[in-house]
Amino acid sequence: MTDADLLEKIGLKKPEIQVDEESEKVVQQKAISRYKDDQKLKPYQAELIRLQKYLEDQQQRMIIVFEGRDAAGKGGTIRRVTRYMNEKHYRVVALGKPTEDQRTQWYFQKYVSQFPRGGEIVLFDRSWYNRAMVERVFGFCTETEYENFMRGVVGFERDLVRQGTILLKLYFSVTKEEQARRFDRRATDPLRQWKLSEVDLQAQERWDDFTNVKYEMLKKTHTIDAAWSVIRSNDKQMARLNAIKVILNSVPYPRLDASLDYKPDPNVVISGARELEKMEAQRIEKGHFVS
Repeated sequence: MTDADLLEKIGLKKPEIQVDEESEKVVQQKAISRYKDDQKLKPYQAELIRLQKYLEDQQQRMIIVFEGRDAAGKGGTIRRVTRYMNEKHYRVVALGKPTEDQRTQWYFQKYVSQFPRGGEIVLFDRSWYNRAMVERVFGFCTETEYENFMRGVVGFERDLVRQGTILLKLYFSVTKEEQARRFDRRATDPLRQWKLSEVDLQAQERWDDFTNVKYEMLKKTHTIDAAWSVIRSNDKQMARLNAIKVILNSVPYPRLDASLDYKPDPNVVISGARELEKMEAQRIEKGHFVS
């Protein structure tokens, strides 16, 4: 299929305002690239539907935690994961600031209230790990609250898994330079400006702080029962594809297409243990963490 055929298939219209030929060509190439990327994901998205049906038949609960730095691609990946899923059997949860009542409750309570029923997947766009990351860096919690969380979260997750919930923890890792580029795009694109928050604006300044709490979080909460998978997300398409592969490999459902490549790219998906080794090596070699 030629580029002209693809543009017709996509339905890309000529811009209403006059633009130069080169700018129009750039827009067209981006549209073609996005279309091709989406086509590559479709066989795996079909597998996600089969996985979802298996969970429904087995009345199995599943939680997927999406964590990572701002602009690391969590939201875009969640949209690709859920694009063709049955809306009756999944929920995306992105909780805002705690209410006054929630501030007086057990910390995990507001998250537990969102947990899945049998046959349902809940995807957390940021989770209880807010306490270990954003709240810790910006001082939104006390030192005692942070320490209590870090002492309690391993047992909390172990009990969750012991009682039959599939728990998958994904940490999206982006470089400082790529994060800055994405923030710049948000600032200048009227369709993305809503994504740019006060916290985002400080993310670059607090880069090292976030790296330090990332290390502490992985060190204390990467366990046999609830392991972290780190997704290198500078390349958004590769991050999305490989995150879907990790999800598919976490459930023993019957494959729809056994000929697909289900093996995650080791340059994109790294275990929490391996990420810790890399970070510790950086600290020994350079005297500080790099990623």
